[in-house]
Amino acid sequence: MNILVLGSGGREHTFAHQIIKSQQCDKLFVAPGNAGTAGIATNVAIGVNDFAEIKKLVLKESIRMVVVGPEDPLVNGIYDFFKEDEALKSVIVIGPSKRGALLEGSKERAKEFMAAHNIPTAAYKSFTAASVEAGKQFLETLQAPYVLKADGLAAGKGVLILQDLVEAKAELEDMLTNKKFGTASETVVIEEFLDGIELSVFVLTDGKNYLTLPTAKDYKRIGEGDTGLNTGGMGAISPVPFADADFMKKIEEQVVKPTVLGLQKENIEYKGFIFIGLIKVGEEPKVIEYNVRMGDPETEAVLPRVKNDLVEVFEHVGKETLDQVTLDLDARSAVTVVAVSGGYPEAYEKGKVITGIDTVQSATVFHAGTTAKDGAIVTNGGRVLAVTSFDIDFRKALINSYQNLEKIDFEGMYYRKDLGFDL
Repeated sequence: MNILVLGSGGREHTFAHQIIKSQQCDKLFVAPGNAGTAGIATNVAIGVNDFAEIKKLVLKESIRMVVVGPEDPLVNGIYDFFKEDEALKSVIVIGPSKRGALLEGSKERAKEFMAAHNIPTAAYKSFTAASVEAGKQFLETLQAPYVLKADGLAAGKGVLILQDLVEAKAELEDMLTNKKFGTASETVVIEEFLDGIELSVFVLTDGKNYLTLPTAKDYKRIGEGDTGLNTGGMGAISPVPFADADFMKKIEEQVVKPTVLGLQKENIEYKGFIFIGLIKVGEEPKVIEYNVRMGDPETEAVLPRVKNDLVEVFEHVGKETLDQVTLDLDARSAVTVVAVSGGYPEAYEKGKVITGIDTVQSATVFHAGTTAKDGAIVTNGGRVLAVTSFDIDFRKALINSYQNLEKIDFEGMYYRKDLGFDL
């Protein structure tokens, strides 16, 4: 069958890398893709939210499966767009309906869902511009640090964790009154700070059945020792060493099952990934957030550990027969280290020539913010590429990724050298 992957990052290159291995895949398209996907698939210059052009491509190329990488088109209803169109409704779309995507599209909605289905999470309250003073009063009832979350999508940047009450009040005002994050912060969720160690759990569901994929831990801060600005992801390690069988059983019983059952109870159509951001507080799991797609850069560490034919697995999602699939996982650890543009996550320059990718050995380079120009591969984003390595021990895998990153170069290139410091 012909398949389309939507997106242009490291996550989408990883999907393409896994899908192209399948005997079921005849022709693979990526829209818009990057320099990495161009090497293994056909890139098409279509934006992920341009549903009309996506439809034209799907019909022209007889595409039978669409794998949606980023959250934007899901929140904007691409699943519903396909299912409500007579010419498209038989296409398998990997991603939830618009209602399902609200679990990521609205922090408030996610919190309400967790409360309704008894899923453990932090205490919270929501506020708008009309209730900003009440929000400040609520902050006074909490202990530092203070957690402020923009309700809507803010490209992974809409969560603030602040130590100072005066600063927290000022930021709340900035978010609600001055629209710091645009429409994303028209509502702000304030919640109690949970102290513990974080991990990500990935679930693939057909709406009835589910598979729990390998765990991962990502590193979001730009600086070593988890300092500095939030980037969305500087690297990831899978599996998470502290998530033992007992803890995973708690996650399964207290979080995963109630989430999938909650979707069923609310008649929410959901055929895709659920990314559950968790924190281990003592010995108990609590949910920080839901995402409705695979994480980036966790995908670059998690997906290569899945040995199954990914297209066959996705076909079972479409048919609601995921209970017939047994995951075959690589027992080794996988780590991915992200190299970013100088200045990121603030202002950075594009168009820097990248060298050395072809010299990498015993590791995989997943492209994120790259493009081809005048016969060279150049930078085209903040997170430029991710180097993934395998080994029995995650520390050895990290050494391999770091050694390979030393072979790659572009002006201003930066990566964290302390991943796994907290494990």
